[in-house]
Amino acid sequence: MLTTDSTYFRTDSCQTADMHVNSIASGTLALALVLGAIGQVSAKPNFTGEWKMNPDKSNFAPLPAPDKLVRRINHSGSRLKITTTQAGQQREIVTDLAYTTDGAECKNAIRGEEFSGTARWDGDTLVIESKREVQGMEIVQKERWALAGDGQTLTIVNHVHTPQGGFDITIVLEKQAAR
Repeated sequence: MLTTDSTYFRTDSCQTADMHVNSIASGTLALALVLGAIGQVSAKPNFTGEWKMNPDKSNFAPLPAPDKLVRRINHSGSRLKITTTQAGQQREIVTDLAYTTDGAECKNAIRGEEFSGTARWDGDTLVIESKREVQGMEIVQKERWALAGDGQTLTIVNHVHTPQGGFDITIVLEKQAAR
């Protein structure tokens, strides 16, 4: 009888230990899945790369579209540096802008004119808002940057407001292969 009880006890203990190990493994797996999902939810798009305008998909009306528009973007953490080279009817223009994506006010300059702007996240969309004066007129811009799921297309919808009214520009940029 003692042997039977002892065998039964060992079998029961092994089953309990197996159930305990399975419970720990299941809990660990569930925790890993939850943390992975949280990481995916909190991960924001990264815009780093060289982006070239697709003129067939972009819309600059009522303004003339540039012949060429290339953006080189360095996006590291909350820091965003943008170098835009744009060529059109007049000449080639290069602008360098810097923002932080935490909503803090940042100072930039275009053609020697200083202006301020902010960049912040609205879900997975980056929103850049700025105000500047051009020839005595206040220009207010609100850009909404959205990255396609494959990370290869960046669409920027820019609402521009001037004293004469507002209009939207849509720039579709395609990521270029790293050199």
